[in-house]
Amino acid sequence: MRLPDRIKATIKKYSMCIQGDHLLVGLSGGPDSVSLLTSLCELKQNLEISVTAAYIDHGLRADEIPAEIAFCNTLCSRLGVQLFVKTIKVKSYASENKKNLQEAARDLRYSAFDEIIREIGATKLALGHNANDQAETMLMRLFRGAGMTGLSGIPPVRGIIIRPLIETERVEIEKFLSDNNLKVGTHSDPPYVVDSSNLKDEYLRNKIRRHIMPEIRKHNAELISTLSRTADIMRDEERYLELIVTKTLMRLISRKSDKAIELFAAPLEMLDNVLLRRVLRRAVDETASLRAISFVNIEDMMVLIKKGRAGDRLHLHNNIRAIKGYSTVKITSEPPIKLDNHKLNANEILPLKEATLVLQSTIADTIERDPAVRAKDVAFFNASILKFPLSVRHRKSGDFFYPAGFGKKKKLQDFFVDEKIPRDERDAVPIVTSGDDIIWVAGYRADDRYKVDKSTGSILKLQLKPLKI
Repeated sequence: MRLPDRIKATIKKYSMCIQGDHLLVGLSGGPDSVSLLTSLCELKQNLEISVTAAYIDHGLRADEIPAEIAFCNTLCSRLGVQLFVKTIKVKSYASENKKNLQEAARDLRYSAFDEIIREIGATKLALGHNANDQAETMLMRLFRGAGMTGLSGIPPVRGIIIRPLIETERVEIEKFLSDNNLKVGTHSDPPYVVDSSNLKDEYLRNKIRRHIMPEIRKHNAELISTLSRTADIMRDEERYLELIVTKTLMRLISRKSDKAIELFAAPLEMLDNVLLRRVLRRAVDETASLRAISFVNIEDMMVLIKKGRAGDRLHLHNNIRAIKGYSTVKITSEPPIKLDNHKLNANEILPLKEATLVLQSTIADTIERDPAVRAKDVAFFNASILKFPLSVRHRKSGDFFYPAGFGKKKKLQDFFVDEKIPRDERDAVPIVTSGDDIIWVAGYRADDRYKVDKSTGSILKLQLKPLKI
């Protein structure tokens, strides 16, 4: 099968493009991108698409880049294709963002492609990854440690990115260039340029390509197609499992923000490890500040969920914590809230901004309850025996009080445990005191010593409300 026909079959198999699509082709001048651009130009009338090319100058091989750009210009001129050239500063970006050159180059390259796509109104980005690249990627990930997701390899389609050569081996590409005598300059010029960095063993991919793959192919001549088929199977199974993960996660989320996600603990504990691992991975991937969580972190969180007790937590990197509560598991990068020290007078509204709460005090003659207000958010006290101003603070070691209805002294720590208040939330609970005595654990329980009785004259009403920001 001729290369353009194989590319056309791959495009149809994976529904890579439709009538009217405008393809931006990443052109490096190498054999893959040259054969891809040439084949797409041959196919564009049949597929009813338009084609533009882009060369990204990474600024890493100053002595080779001018010749590559000249080559790409000549090729595009012969094919009647517009060429865009963009320069990116990989070294400075890598240094500023503490990334290696490969990661930095990838980030900036895709950003440059995005700029061109927006500028010309392209609908797809066509890249020249081939079947050999697929096989090398699978081996790289296997050596470094990967599960099914990693071993699914390079996706033929991801968003607007398409890879029409993904089922074509490198030997077929080189044969196409040779058979069609695709000369760009003079008759003696080669049909493509060679990136010198691909000839060095500095990178793992090059070592696999130049040394490991030839050895393995001595034992399996069909290694490339074998690994490509394996990647296809892995992707199919991956898609199926991801559907299950999506449905499962939708039932598990209690609360979610950009900095935290909270999942119901009981159903999590019942999940098989295969599904639990994927659910946790998806949960953190969909939470902006948690995406740096590693494979090892996921494994540790699984142990916390399966074997941890309420109140146990893991301290991960970048201040990320996983906290097992009584009914939920919370993964968060938010620092724990700790209430400041405040003073509260009678007939005053006190914002507790750090806890996003408001505490309102009112002197009243009678007890009047609003049925629309949660009972625990309102408390009434004998104002005549209180010492003003009251203090509002976070908990302290050794705190105790006499919970209303309990009949005796109780340590605040024990009260928090009984009320199932997660440890990370305890410093955010407002503790209202008169002198040295706790009169109210706000939102939970008043102190029995300061209750309203028949001898009470004036009454202090305290009400906790959410702070409207």
